[in-house]
Amino acid sequence: MGCIYSKRLERHPGYQESLILASETSFTLNEVEALYVLYNKLSSSIVDDGLINKEEFQQALLGNCRQQNLFVDRVFNMFDLKHNGVIGFEDFVRSLSIFHPRAPHDDKIAFAFNLYDLRNTGYIEREEVKEMILAILRELDVVLSDDLVEAMLDKAFVEADLNQDGKIDLEEWKELVLGNPALMKNMTLTYLKDLTTTFPSFLINTQALDSDLTAAMNSPSSDERSFCKDQTRQNLAYVVLSLVN
Repeated sequence: MGCIYSKRLERHPGYQESLILASETSFTLNEVEALYVLYNKLSSSIVDDGLINKEEFQQALLGNCRQQNLFVDRVFNMFDLKHNGVIGFEDFVRSLSIFHPRAPHDDKIAFAFNLYDLRNTGYIEREEVKEMILAILRELDVVLSDDLVEAMLDKAFVEADLNQDGKIDLEEWKELVLGNPALMKNMTLTYLKDLTTTFPSFLINTQALDSDLTAAMNSPSSDERSFCKDQTRQNLAYVVLSLVN
């Protein structure tokens, strides 16, 4: 299936809509307007119709709209608040608000937990963690033995599954985050520029670079996308190695 399909047109948000978004999220009115410039670029990258579909979302993050990626799929589904297969501007702003420096820390913790709760059961289960580990290894083009993967799972659950019921609930996740604050480091985007070159994830170590807003609004070049992907692979490798050690 190709990258292009039809979607309904979404109009530019008016002043009142922007005010509502600013009042109900962590963004200021100026930040909401700046986000619209970015959103407009993303939503017209494949089909110029004012909505972001999964292919456009993946194209922006990976530079390839056909390459399957578990984490991109999961984050897209979480941003698709209306569950209609596309991300509208309101969804975009409300979802990104979680990553604002002023967003409540508990909201960030809950978002990170839900990202890992692949089956939406209210728990992070062993098979879900295994699925994510295998996805990371595929991204790194690394093959590990089943025994080593199981050892990584054992290590993760010894630390996180406090009541030893074979799954991690939200309270256990909060305890894990308290003891490992680095897990939440990348749930905060300091600069808007981060949105054009990387994506918020506590698995990926993003680092903002000083730049003006105009540069932040420009689409990343192929060299920048390549650099971003290389950095992502290196940081995913770090995550896997930390599980083994």
